[in-house]
Amino acid sequence: MERTTRGWLNGMIGVVIFSGSLPATRIAVMDFDPLFLTAARAVIAGLLAVGLLAWRKARRPGREDLFPLAIVAIGCVVAFPLLTAMALQYISAAHSMVFIGALPLATAIFAVLRNGERPRPAFWVFALLGGSLVTGYAFAQGLTASPLGDGLMLCAVVACGFGYAEGARLSRTLDGLQVISWALVLSLPVMLPLAAWEMPRTWDGIGVPAWLGLAYVSLFSMLIGFVFWYRGLAQGGVAAVGQLQLLQPFLGLALAAALLHEQVTTLMLFAAVGVFTCVAGTRKFA
Repeated sequence: MERTTRGWLNGMIGVVIFSGSLPATRIAVMDFDPLFLTAARAVIAGLLAVGLLAWRKARRPGREDLFPLAIVAIGCVVAFPLLTAMALQYISAAHSMVFIGALPLATAIFAVLRNGERPRPAFWVFALLGGSLVTGYAFAQGLTASPLGDGLMLCAVVACGFGYAEGARLSRTLDGLQVISWALVLSLPVMLPLAAWEMPRTWDGIGVPAWLGLAYVSLFSMLIGFVFWYRGLAQGGVAAVGQLQLLQPFLGLALAAALLHEQVTTLMLFAAVGVFTCVAGTRKFA
């Protein structure tokens, strides 16, 4: 199997894992405070990362790697989880999933700015079309319904796109597991005290679904998914493989409907099918 094909395969596995992140977060914030949830998931994943790095006897990152790792930590470990958790207090998981369709465009832009990638012009046509479908859907649903929730989701997308592109650049010299693991380790000195400070005074009233949501976002969304995702971005190209994120709304909508019994409208499905078509286009012209 050629390197590019492996990149798309690894990227798709990452997207499937990430598609459960927002529904799981939506479940968790029903009982957990967003700030505690963000810190707790980073701490749990960070402690696991310490163990994995020690088990693999991984070398320490060089000085030149520290700044990119800090960007990954800020964008993917802190900003995106916190902003989405806050947003999901105001909007549904189904509504938020469609905003993720703008993430590939943000990732591609940062890939050009930071990684020097140069996709063909047709790639940008499909990428912009996919982003436009997401934006059009949001307006059709009525952004005035929760401007704060939508604004938080847009900020989360920008922060995550930057973290994705920077992490993929690092994955050329460090593997995907080391990139996310060292980013999580860097975040521990901040997130560990924050988790302790924000810890609920009592655990009474926190249901099993919230605990399961916390477990999912800690283990899969914060660690395992990134291993496949960064590996895929490094193998197949950040701008190209990043467009697989356009499929995440489609998968997430199905999960939101199955797990949260949220309504999936015909307009949502049309938007999801549209972005699926755009992924095919960007794959062809990347």
